[in-house]
Amino acid sequence: MIAEKSNTERNIEGASLDTEKPLIRHTKEKGRKLLAIAPPNPEVRDKAVRRRFTAEYKLRILTLADSCTDKGSMGTLLRREGLYASNLNTWRHQRELGVLSSLTPKKRGRKESGRDPLIAENEKLRRENERITKRLKQAEIIIDVQKKVSQLLGIQLATPEEEGND
Repeated sequence: MIAEKSNTERNIEGASLDTEKPLIRHTKEKGRKLLAIAPPNPEVRDKAVRRRFTAEYKLRILTLADSCTDKGSMGTLLRREGLYASNLNTWRHQRELGVLSSLTPKKRGRKESGRDPLIAENEKLRRENERITKRLKQAEIIIDVQKKVSQLLGIQLATPEEEGND
């Protein structure tokens, strides 16, 4: 059986972190025992959560902000929505770049590479061209060596014009 806690213990427990167990109180109502659980401390969150705003929400807030003409109405809007002036500046800049395209949420992380088939074919042809160029240089070197050897040995080589006349 859980003993009733004193007021000082309740005050200390109410100021504790959200990670601890919430305060449990036993009450009696018309002869029944009820279990009442106190809400967690609203000032301390378990884990911070990044806020995400939809494109429709951003556009709605921007139209409301643009219509604020009275003194202090912009601050009232920002406080009511829990926003900062920098949010409005960023969203206005996004709206200038392209209304819906920049306001739609972007996928986070590494972008998919939609490789163009022409790029792959271009790379293949470039490698083939390099390979053929190397073989051509090698063949030219071999032909030059053959010419020099034939000159040293005094052997007359046939030229392409002479081969066609035979």
